[in-house]
Amino acid sequence: MISKKMFDAMKEQIKNEMESAYIYLSMVAYFHSRNLDGMAHWMRCQVHEETIHAMKFFDHIINRGGEVVLLDLKQLKLTWKNPLEPWKDAYAHEQFITAKIHNLLKVARKENDYTAEPMLAWFVNEQIEEENNTDKVVRQLEMVGDSKEGLFMLDRELGTRIFVAGSPFDPAAYNLLQ
Repeated sequence: MISKKMFDAMKEQIKNEMESAYIYLSMVAYFHSRNLDGMAHWMRCQVHEETIHAMKFFDHIINRGGEVVLLDLKQLKLTWKNPLEPWKDAYAHEQFITAKIHNLLKVARKENDYTAEPMLAWFVNEQIEEENNTDKVVRQLEMVGDSKEGLFMLDRELGTRIFVAGSPFDPAAYNLLQ
């Protein structure tokens, strides 16, 4: 059985992951409205991935005999001034999520929750990739500056992202992320 402290922390993390999906979905809308369909596609893949992350916590709680209680989501942001701004926000948001994952690991260790540690270790490693991916685009957009040609090329490249996992609500999709 999962401890109350661990349950509460994971319940909060489900909310954090779903808010991640929600802000990235807002970015999808923003990029589509600017005809940056490649960036929108990249963020659609990210929405899918963040939903899978939430479901990993969701199923972990269920598999440990807990009952999932969903918390209210906040709309974090709706508009941006230019294509660089949402990427900077995405990078900052991933840093925020990394801190939350590290906190979860601290709770697991304090609660002697050895069952949660392997899953949380996966998330610790996943956050390295999440931060790197968003920071890389930030740095590329900064290099591009005001070049419409550079923006077009980067948008086109980001549109090639492939996300192979199935439905984010199907546990089989989790294994495709590993």
